[in-house]
Amino acid sequence: MHIVSRSLGVRWTLALASTLLTLPAVSYAKAPKAAVAPCTTATPECTDWVTLGGGPSRSMIYSTYPLTTPNPSIHRALIMVHGTNRNADHYFRTAVSAAFLADALPDTVVIAPSFLSHDGRCEDKLQPNEVSWGCGGDSWRSGGVSASNPNLTSFDFVDELLRRLADKKIFPNLTQIVIAGHSAGGQFVHRYEMANRAQDGLGVAVSYVVANPSSYAGPDASRPLPADDGLPANEVAGWNLETPHTNFSYGPFDASKASKYDLWPYGLEQRTSGYTAKMTDEQLKKQLVSRTTTYLLSQVDTLPLGGFDGSPNAMAQGATRRSRGEAFVKYINEHMGAKANILIIPECGHNDRCVYTTDTALPFIFPKP
Repeated sequence: MHIVSRSLGVRWTLALASTLLTLPAVSYAKAPKAAVAPCTTATPECTDWVTLGGGPSRSMIYSTYPLTTPNPSIHRALIMVHGTNRNADHYFRTAVSAAFLADALPDTVVIAPSFLSHDGRCEDKLQPNEVSWGCGGDSWRSGGVSASNPNLTSFDFVDELLRRLADKKIFPNLTQIVIAGHSAGGQFVHRYEMANRAQDGLGVAVSYVVANPSSYAGPDASRPLPADDGLPANEVAGWNLETPHTNFSYGPFDASKASKYDLWPYGLEQRTSGYTAKMTDEQLKKQLVSRTTTYLLSQVDTLPLGGFDGSPNAMAQGATRRSRGEAFVKYINEHMGAKANILIIPECGHNDRCVYTTDTALPFIFPKP
């Protein structure tokens, strides 16, 4: 009985082998890898460290995707800079919310850098080797020197992010980078746009979105005159118009009212330290007018709220954030040949989430390829 079963097993095996040999060849290609899901929570899982100056100095970022893992799905990047409270977690949530509304999360890496400071004026808790950025004067807002490492400036941090994003081994299909910021972050982006040396030769298009800064770096000594739309009472009452005010005139400013009104970061004079120290005024002006920049101003950002800069140097630029922005953009467009965009965001005050999640703003922070 045992011999018969064995004989039958041999015949069945031979028959099965013969059948398999006659079957057509089948190609078993590897299944495509599923797309990596973005990290969208302002938690430690979505953070990473960026080494600066060759190390060990480092600063933290929030990011929806790693900057060291190849990702061909990414076509654009958004770098969102926080405000005066140095709350990168909040601004990461704002940027991620905007990306969701724009249906851009799958192909956009969203980054929120953290400029923490422990310099005596600000008392943030720092991690080992974390850079402390300057909190006052020529601070992190304007490319100032680090309080903990004299060889680093705050603009070097974003320079490094640009270089990483332009690495084709990591992001082979990335073609656009947008750098955006609100309030103090808007000050950072405005001054970084005119100063950075990383954009040229990057091989990737870079644009800037500046929202509601308290001050600007005036390109020359003239300032808006207190007349027509520049009259302080009219500036404060300017919330009732949903389009930019344009009836500004310009002229010399009475320096007896603010002797430092034209010094960096309010103007271009006396740039003795930091990222811009070795740059000429002409370099800064050229980059200011030639780079693609959009200014977002809230319709009702006409009150001195949310860290409003009421110093004489800032008041020389206008009585409200909105009027300062309107006058500045008109000046660089009409007197210097810039082609900056300006948008009034309806019904918003000094609020980053209101500004960046409105339909009006989305095409500028998530431009189509």
